[in-house]
Amino acid sequence: MGKGANLVPDEAEKSLSEETKIFKWSEIRQNKWIVIDNNVYDVTNFSKKHPGGKVILLNNVGQDATDAFTSFHKDMNKVEKYLKALKIGKVVAESDINQKEERKDELHKDFQQLRKLAEKMNLFKPSPWFYSLHFLQLIVLDLIGTYLIYKSGYENWFSYFIAVACLVTTQAQAGWLQHDLGHLSVFKSTKMNHFAHKVVICAIMGFSSDRWNNRHFKHHAKPNAIKKDPDIRFSYFYLLGKKLPEEVGKKKKGWLPYNLQQFYFFFTLPPSLIPILSAAETAIYLTRRKKFYEMMWIGIFSIRWYFMFVPILGIFATIKLLFLVRFFQSYWFIWSTQMSHLPMEVDYDQDLSWFRTQLITTCNVEQSAFNDWVSGHLNFQIEHHLFPTMPRHNLYKIAPHVKQLCEKYGIEYQCKTMSQATFDIYNCLKESGEIWYEAYNS
Repeated sequence: MGKGANLVPDEAEKSLSEETKIFKWSEIRQNKWIVIDNNVYDVTNFSKKHPGGKVILLNNVGQDATDAFTSFHKDMNKVEKYLKALKIGKVVAESDINQKEERKDELHKDFQQLRKLAEKMNLFKPSPWFYSLHFLQLIVLDLIGTYLIYKSGYENWFSYFIAVACLVTTQAQAGWLQHDLGHLSVFKSTKMNHFAHKVVICAIMGFSSDRWNNRHFKHHAKPNAIKKDPDIRFSYFYLLGKKLPEEVGKKKKGWLPYNLQQFYFFFTLPPSLIPILSAAETAIYLTRRKKFYEMMWIGIFSIRWYFMFVPILGIFATIKLLFLVRFFQSYWFIWSTQMSHLPMEVDYDQDLSWFRTQLITTCNVEQSAFNDWVSGHLNFQIEHHLFPTMPRHNLYKIAPHVKQLCEKYGIEYQCKTMSQATFDIYNCLKESGEIWYEAYNS
């Protein structure tokens, strides 16, 4: 266990300092370094080269990022090569004191044991049959939708409606598959995951894999954290949680009547997110960063849709069809994902343990064949956030063990019915709007 194994903390620190430089947490926070497994890393220059983006590293500076690091990186041998050059010393183990969280180090150790249990249970091993059938589902639905359009076009509104339903389902289910690929949970090879990710999100869905990675991992690292989670960064239109509405209200700011946001939310964000906002953000992102390779992949989607529908419908009717599919897909996506996050705690980054952070910002929806399918198994949102690289068909297997750890530390494990989770979107928006209104008028 090393020289300092049987020494008291002061002696252990002195012994360690003879081998490598020891830093205090005050120094680490002041210099904006990162700690992983009690090793201190200076990522100041490396942050610009980080494959996952600069911001996700900067969002974790001055903190223990061990669990986040382990959760996002699948090929440890590869990343260790980068870490060696960045290591500048160590921090004394179990010295990260956070007044806002008791037993933080103990919980961290127990979560590491839980991860080892998941590895022992082979829960990070994907099922080829599961993902093969899932991909086959996309092909079949896409072909059915195309065939119905080809046979009847606009002439038969019933078949047109069925075709739109098939195409919407294709896009929604492709969204769950690209999500799995982006998290490296489908193939053993990281390169294969990246390649298949481009095939699905770019060629089948028409969006950027690079943009998705850049944005989505920020969300996972700091879920519901004000200024750090891009998924809640729309305060001009909606105010979430309790703290932000009160802050904005006290400053007498109000771009919209937020006390009515529980009503206008459902008619603004869901219908516009994918067909307008995501499309515009993708175009801006790729242009500014000159991602020509990504543009080429997305071009496959445009060519595919052109030859599938333009000869039958014409260019304007094809654009109308695409917008209609995106419209319903957007509602599906918002409904399936935000009922697990919006009603949960929204606050500034409190530097809590990885386990506690995910539990207070995430909730589950009851398991059923329909709930699993319609949400891409993100009804197990808690387990997914704790273990992002775990194949989704295994998430339910680790859930009982997560519950046990919650009980040990008195952390609430929230699991709701689908209807309750849906209504809670309305309820949380209403509560936040009322907080803003009271602060604004006080």
